[in-house]
Amino acid sequence: MASRNFYIQLIIRVLLITATAVFMAFCITSAWYLLLVVSVIALVSQVFDLIRFINSTNRKIAYFFDAIKNEDFTLRFPERVTIKSFKELNQSLNRVNGLIQEVHLQLQIREKYYQEILKQANIGIMTFNQKGHILFSNPTLENLLNYRPLNHIKQLKQIDEKLYEVFESFKPFERKLFQLTNEREQIQLALKSTPVVLDENQLLLVVIQDINEELNEKETDSWIRLIRVLTHEIMNTITPITSISESILKYYQNSNGQVVEELDKEKIASAAKGLEVIKGQGNNLMDFVQGYRSFLNVPKPDKSFVKADEFFEKVKILMQLDADETTRIEWMIETPELEFFIDEKQLTQVLINLVKNAVHSLEDSPSGLIKVIAGLDHKNRKYIVVRDNGPGIPEEMIDEIFVPFFTTKEKGTGIGLSLSRQIIQLHGGTLKLYSNPDIETSFTLTF
Repeated sequence: MASRNFYIQLIIRVLLITATAVFMAFCITSAWYLLLVVSVIALVSQVFDLIRFINSTNRKIAYFFDAIKNEDFTLRFPERVTIKSFKELNQSLNRVNGLIQEVHLQLQIREKYYQEILKQANIGIMTFNQKGHILFSNPTLENLLNYRPLNHIKQLKQIDEKLYEVFESFKPFERKLFQLTNEREQIQLALKSTPVVLDENQLLLVVIQDINEELNEKETDSWIRLIRVLTHEIMNTITPITSISESILKYYQNSNGQVVEELDKEKIASAAKGLEVIKGQGNNLMDFVQGYRSFLNVPKPDKSFVKADEFFEKVKILMQLDADETTRIEWMIETPELEFFIDEKQLTQVLINLVKNAVHSLEDSPSGLIKVIAGLDHKNRKYIVVRDNGPGIPEEMIDEIFVPFFTTKEKGTGIGLSLSRQIIQLHGGTLKLYSNPDIETSFTLTF
């Protein structure tokens, strides 16, 4: 609030201007032209002084904001003035200036802190604008690409032409894999993009990670699990063959290892039965190998456009009501006129296998329900999900369920799910499992 001195000075100036105007009128009526000129000059000077007096506050505020805009915090306003209101205003401006300076310093400290975190991060980080200018790239990225400094994405051409094409066509929220080959090694890179707005400029933030170590660990883990399953199956087949062979051999050899020339009918009959068991085990081993061969020789998909409703109708006919009376199967298409670009025969095999597995899991459920749903997800990707309310898959088995020849069924081959996943991968899609025991188990095919 303005002080009394400010109002007094303002009133005095207004009265002087009024008095000068009255004197001008008197000079005009009295024809005192010389005094009239003097009074006009005095009036103009008083009006200018009044404007300057009133605008002094506005000028101070304007100077203040210009200084803040230019990050100049050295501006100080005099606090020893006779007008109390100006003194209070100057003190407030100085106090606000100090607070903004403190906030500015805190922001600088935080910026340096975040920049140091980005520099020390073990993943590559890059931001670039719509024109391709790289605004930031951390040392990890430069080490991954073995190139520095990075100023424009066109420089990526010198590293790998295809890598530049990946960045040039990158869209927000995209994920891509890229294998970078240089004179030292091959690097498998995982790239993910996120849009960022900075000072009203659209930027793209790309995170790049070397996943060679993770892939190697996954590959080793997959081999261990596969070898464990193969060893289990082969040992289960070979052990009876070895045991029965030793028993039969004892019928034809005496304790000295000599061949027995005569055998009684009972031993011959036992040997025949043993040979039948060996033959059966051999056939089982042959079937096992044949299954492995079929798993390795999945043909390339012969794709064509297939309407979702027609595809479901064919699968329903082929299912031939495999579910029992207590199990219901509901077929739903959430997106009208939905089409899939697939190999119909291969996907029919996959879908039938998934639905049969769901039916099998609901054999002991009095209110089993299976839902087969097709539609588009939030990323506009086509999907088919097979969902049931069965007992689900134990958590310890989830990592094993897609391993070839691993099975929880007494008569299962253990190749159905692994073969289904391979078919989906050949289609450029994914097959994922979600299981919440006794509530929901779902296999989702995404294309």
